[in-house]
Amino acid sequence: MKKIDEMKIVSQKEIAKNIFQLILQGKLVSEIERPGQFVHMKVGEGIDPLLRRPISICEIDRENQIMTCIYRTEGKGTTWLSKKQQGEYINVLGPLGNGFPVQMKSGKVALLIGGGIGVPPLYELSKQLRNRDIQVIHVLGFRTKSAVFLTEEFQRLGDTYIVTDDGSYGEKGFVTDVLKQQNFDFDRLYACGPTPMLKALEQKFPEKEVYLSLEERMSCGIGACFACIRPTKDREDKKGYRKICSDGPVFQAGEVIL
Repeated sequence: MKKIDEMKIVSQKEIAKNIFQLILQGKLVSEIERPGQFVHMKVGEGIDPLLRRPISICEIDRENQIMTCIYRTEGKGTTWLSKKQQGEYINVLGPLGNGFPVQMKSGKVALLIGGGIGVPPLYELSKQLRNRDIQVIHVLGFRTKSAVFLTEEFQRLGDTYIVTDDGSYGEKGFVTDVLKQQNFDFDRLYACGPTPMLKALEQKFPEKEVYLSLEERMSCGIGACFACIRPTKDREDKKGYRKICSDGPVFQAGEVIL
Protein backbone atom coordinates (compact mmCIF):
# COMPACT_ATOMS: atom_id res chain seq x y z
CA MET A 1 0.00 0.00 0.00
CA LYS A 2 1.45 3.36 -1.01
CA LYS A 3 1.93 6.07 1.59
CA ILE A 4 3.72 9.37 2.12
CA ASP A 5 6.58 9.26 4.58
CA GLU A 6 9.14 11.76 5.81
CA MET A 7 12.19 9.55 5.46
CA LYS A 8 15.46 10.27 7.24
CA ILE A 9 18.70 10.37 5.25
CA VAL A 10 21.11 7.81 6.69
CA SER A 11 23.78 8.62 4.12
CA GLN A 12 24.30 9.96 0.63
CA LYS A 13 27.36 9.77 -1.61
CA GLU A 14 28.37 9.94 -5.25
CA ILE A 15 29.35 6.42 -6.36
CA ALA A 16 30.05 7.19 -10.05
CA LYS A 17 29.99 10.30 -12.20
CA ASN A 18 26.62 12.00 -11.51
CA ILE A 19 25.35 8.78 -9.88
CA PHE A 20 24.28 9.06 -6.24
CA GLN A 21 23.52 6.42 -3.62
CA LEU A 22 20.88 7.63 -1.16
CA ILE A 23 20.10 5.53 1.92
CA LEU A 24 16.83 6.35 3.68
CA GLN A 25 15.08 5.12 6.81
CA GLY A 26 11.34 5.15 7.43
CA LYS A 27 8.15 3.15 7.85
CA LEU A 28 7.46 3.17 4.11
CA VAL A 29 10.04 0.39 3.67
CA SER A 30 7.69 -2.14 5.28
CA GLU A 31 5.18 -1.54 2.44
CA ILE A 32 7.54 -2.57 -0.38
CA GLU A 33 6.28 -5.82 -1.89
CA ARG A 34 8.50 -6.59 -4.89
CA PRO A 35 11.88 -5.64 -6.31
CA GLY A 36 11.44 -3.25 -9.21
CA GLN A 37 8.97 -0.96 -7.46
CA PHE A 38 9.94 2.70 -7.14
CA VAL A 39 9.25 5.82 -5.09
CA HIS A 40 8.39 9.43 -5.93
CA MET A 41 10.51 11.97 -4.06
CA LYS A 42 9.74 15.62 -3.46
CA VAL A 43 12.75 17.51 -4.80
CA GLY A 44 12.31 21.06 -3.56
CA GLU A 45 11.23 23.12 -0.59
CA GLY A 46 8.33 24.89 -2.32
CA ILE A 47 6.52 24.38 -5.63
CA ASP A 48 9.62 24.60 -7.83
CA PRO A 49 10.22 22.00 -9.12
CA LEU A 50 6.52 21.17 -8.94
CA LEU A 51 6.68 17.47 -9.83
CA ARG A 52 8.18 14.68 -7.77
CA ARG A 53 10.94 12.56 -9.28
CA PRO A 54 10.66 8.78 -9.74
CA ILE A 55 13.62 7.03 -8.08
CA SER A 56 14.31 3.30 -8.26
CA ILE A 57 14.77 1.17 -5.16
CA CYS A 58 18.09 -0.66 -5.21
CA GLU A 59 18.03 -2.54 -1.89
CA ILE A 60 15.73 -2.95 1.10
CA ASP A 61 16.38 -3.86 4.74
CA ARG A 62 12.98 -4.53 6.26
CA GLU A 63 14.29 -5.25 9.75
CA ASN A 64 15.86 -1.81 10.08
CA GLN A 65 13.34 -0.04 7.79
CA ILE A 66 16.12 1.09 5.48
CA MET A 67 16.13 1.34 1.69
CA THR A 68 18.88 2.23 -0.72
CA CYS A 69 18.07 4.27 -3.80
CA ILE A 70 20.39 5.09 -6.69
CA TYR A 71 19.71 7.91 -9.12
CA ARG A 72 21.43 10.08 -11.72
CA THR A 73 21.49 13.88 -11.51
CA GLU A 74 19.95 15.20 -14.71
CA GLY A 75 18.24 18.48 -13.86
CA LYS A 76 17.21 20.94 -11.20
CA GLY A 77 15.26 18.46 -9.09
CA THR A 78 17.79 15.66 -8.82
CA THR A 79 20.63 18.17 -8.39
CA TRP A 80 18.74 19.61 -5.39
CA LEU A 81 18.27 16.07 -4.06
CA SER A 82 21.99 15.30 -4.39
CA LYS A 83 22.83 18.17 -2.01
CA LYS A 84 20.73 16.81 0.87
CA GLN A 85 22.79 15.70 3.86
CA GLN A 86 22.78 12.96 6.50
CA GLY A 87 20.12 13.61 9.14
CA GLU A 88 17.86 15.64 6.87
CA TYR A 89 14.46 14.37 5.71
CA ILE A 90 12.95 13.68 2.28
CA ASN A 91 9.21 13.55 1.55
CA VAL A 92 8.68 10.21 -0.21
CA LEU A 93 5.56 8.75 -1.85
CA GLY A 94 5.57 5.01 -2.37
CA PRO A 95 6.05 2.24 -2.97
CA LEU A 96 4.69 2.66 -6.49
CA GLY A 97 4.15 0.40 -9.47
CA ASN A 98 4.33 -3.33 -10.00
CA GLY A 99 7.73 -4.96 -9.68
CA PHE A 100 9.40 -8.15 -10.86
CA PRO A 101 7.86 -11.55 -10.04
CA VAL A 102 10.32 -13.64 -8.05
CA GLN A 103 8.45 -16.94 -7.79
CA MET A 104 10.60 -19.59 -9.47
CA LYS A 105 11.45 -23.20 -8.70
CA SER A 106 14.75 -23.66 -6.88
CA GLY A 107 17.64 -24.62 -9.13
CA LYS A 108 16.40 -22.56 -12.07
CA VAL A 109 18.58 -19.98 -13.81
CA ALA A 110 17.70 -16.29 -14.10
CA LEU A 111 19.49 -13.92 -16.48
CA LEU A 112 19.47 -10.29 -15.30
CA ILE A 113 20.37 -7.58 -17.82
CA GLY A 114 20.76 -3.92 -16.89
CA GLY A 115 21.76 -0.80 -18.75
CA GLY A 116 22.98 2.38 -17.05
CA ILE A 117 20.60 3.71 -14.43
CA GLY A 118 18.45 0.62 -15.10
CA VAL A 119 20.96 -1.46 -13.13
CA PRO A 120 19.94 -0.55 -9.51
CA PRO A 121 16.56 -2.34 -9.25
CA LEU A 122 18.18 -5.56 -10.43
CA TYR A 123 20.32 -5.74 -7.29
CA GLU A 124 17.45 -6.35 -4.86
CA LEU A 125 15.92 -8.69 -7.44
CA SER A 126 19.14 -10.71 -7.60
CA LYS A 127 19.34 -10.92 -3.80
CA GLN A 128 15.77 -12.21 -3.52
CA LEU A 129 16.29 -14.76 -6.29
CA ARG A 130 19.45 -16.02 -4.61
CA ASN A 131 17.48 -16.44 -1.38
CA ARG A 132 15.15 -18.74 -3.33
CA ASP A 133 18.08 -20.89 -4.49
CA ILE A 134 17.94 -19.48 -8.03
CA GLN A 135 21.19 -19.21 -9.97
CA VAL A 136 21.67 -15.64 -11.20
CA ILE A 137 23.74 -14.36 -14.11
CA HIS A 138 24.22 -10.61 -14.57
CA VAL A 139 25.04 -8.67 -17.72
CA LEU A 140 25.52 -4.96 -17.01
CA GLY A 141 26.14 -2.24 -19.58
CA PHE A 142 27.43 1.30 -19.05
CA ARG A 143 28.58 4.15 -21.29
CA THR A 144 32.11 4.45 -19.90
CA LYS A 145 34.31 3.59 -16.90
CA SER A 146 33.34 6.70 -14.91
CA ALA A 147 29.66 5.63 -15.07
CA VAL A 148 30.21 2.09 -13.71
CA PHE A 149 28.83 1.17 -10.27
CA LEU A 150 27.73 -1.81 -8.12
CA THR A 151 29.97 -4.29 -9.96
CA GLU A 152 31.47 -5.85 -6.83
CA GLU A 153 28.05 -6.15 -5.21
CA PHE A 154 26.67 -8.06 -8.20
CA GLN A 155 29.77 -10.24 -8.44
CA ARG A 156 29.19 -11.46 -4.89
CA LEU A 157 25.78 -12.77 -5.95
CA GLY A 158 26.67 -14.55 -9.19
CA ASP A 159 28.52 -14.49 -12.51
CA THR A 160 28.72 -10.90 -13.73
CA TYR A 161 29.66 -9.61 -17.18
CA ILE A 162 30.42 -5.90 -17.63
CA VAL A 163 30.48 -4.00 -20.92
CA THR A 164 31.04 -0.34 -21.74
CA ASP A 165 30.29 1.44 -24.98
CA ASP A 166 33.89 2.61 -25.33
CA GLY A 167 35.68 -0.41 -23.82
CA SER A 168 37.17 1.63 -20.95
CA TYR A 169 35.93 -0.96 -18.42
CA GLY A 170 35.15 -4.63 -18.99
CA GLU A 171 34.48 -5.62 -22.58
CA LYS A 172 33.73 -3.14 -25.34
CA GLY A 173 30.25 -3.21 -26.79
CA PHE A 174 26.66 -3.64 -25.68
CA VAL A 175 24.86 -6.17 -23.52
CA THR A 176 23.57 -7.86 -26.69
CA ASP A 177 27.18 -8.53 -27.71
CA VAL A 178 27.72 -10.50 -24.50
CA LEU A 179 24.62 -12.57 -25.25
CA LYS A 180 25.98 -13.46 -28.69
CA GLN A 181 29.34 -14.51 -27.26
CA GLN A 182 28.14 -16.46 -24.22
CA ASN A 183 24.94 -18.12 -25.46
CA PHE A 184 23.54 -18.41 -21.92
CA ASP A 185 21.17 -21.21 -20.98
CA PHE A 186 18.51 -19.69 -18.72
CA ASP A 187 14.89 -20.12 -17.66
CA ARG A 188 13.79 -16.51 -17.22
CA LEU A 189 15.15 -13.12 -18.27
CA TYR A 190 14.74 -9.87 -16.36
CA ALA A 191 15.87 -6.54 -17.80
CA CYS A 192 15.82 -2.86 -16.98
CA GLY A 193 17.33 -0.10 -19.07
CA PRO A 194 16.85 2.10 -22.14
CA THR A 195 14.05 1.22 -24.54
CA PRO A 196 16.30 0.24 -27.49
CA MET A 197 17.99 -2.36 -25.27
CA LEU A 198 14.66 -3.74 -24.07
CA LYS A 199 13.33 -3.91 -27.62
CA ALA A 200 16.42 -5.83 -28.76
CA LEU A 201 15.99 -8.34 -25.92
CA GLU A 202 12.30 -8.81 -26.66
CA GLN A 203 13.09 -9.55 -30.31
CA LYS A 204 16.00 -11.87 -29.49
CA PHE A 205 14.09 -14.14 -27.08
CA PRO A 206 10.49 -14.43 -28.38
CA GLU A 207 10.09 -17.93 -26.91
CA LYS A 208 11.51 -17.15 -23.47
CA GLU A 209 9.83 -15.86 -20.33
CA VAL A 210 10.99 -12.25 -20.29
CA TYR A 211 10.14 -9.39 -17.92
CA LEU A 212 11.06 -5.82 -18.87
CA SER A 213 11.13 -2.74 -16.65
CA LEU A 214 10.52 0.42 -18.66
CA GLU A 215 12.22 3.74 -17.99
CA GLU A 216 9.75 6.55 -18.55
CA ARG A 217 9.25 10.19 -17.63
CA MET A 218 6.35 10.47 -15.20
CA SER A 219 4.23 13.19 -13.67
CA CYS A 220 1.88 11.94 -10.93
CA GLY A 221 3.33 8.46 -10.39
CA ILE A 222 -0.05 6.99 -9.42
CA GLY A 223 -1.81 6.56 -12.77
CA ALA A 224 -4.02 9.66 -12.63
CA CYS A 225 -2.49 11.92 -15.29
CA PHE A 226 -2.00 9.54 -18.27
CA ALA A 227 1.42 11.05 -19.03
CA CYS A 228 3.23 7.70 -19.25
CA ILE A 229 0.91 5.42 -21.21
CA ARG A 230 2.04 2.78 -23.71
CA PRO A 231 -0.27 1.04 -26.22
CA THR A 232 -0.74 -2.69 -25.82
CA LYS A 233 0.24 -5.15 -28.53
CA ASP A 234 -2.94 -7.20 -28.22
CA ARG A 235 -5.53 -5.59 -30.51
CA GLU A 236 -8.30 -7.35 -28.60
CA ASP A 237 -7.23 -5.76 -25.32
CA LYS A 238 -10.27 -3.71 -24.31
CA LYS A 239 -8.32 -0.94 -22.59
CA GLY A 240 -5.68 -0.72 -25.32
CA TYR A 241 -2.98 0.84 -23.15
CA ARG A 242 -0.99 0.45 -19.95
CA LYS A 243 0.22 3.10 -17.53
CA ILE A 244 3.93 2.70 -16.88
CA CYS A 245 3.71 4.12 -13.35
CA SER A 246 0.82 2.04 -12.03
CA ASP A 247 0.42 -0.99 -14.34
CA GLY A 248 4.21 -1.22 -14.68
CA PRO A 249 7.01 -0.34 -14.74
CA VAL A 250 7.53 -4.11 -15.17
CA PHE A 251 5.72 -5.86 -18.01
CA GLN A 252 6.02 -9.26 -19.57
CA ALA A 253 7.56 -9.06 -23.02
CA GLY A 254 4.91 -8.57 -25.67
CA GLU A 255 2.39 -6.84 -23.41
CA VAL A 256 3.10 -3.27 -24.53
CA ILE A 257 4.60 -1.72 -27.67
CA LEU A 258 8.14 -0.58 -26.99
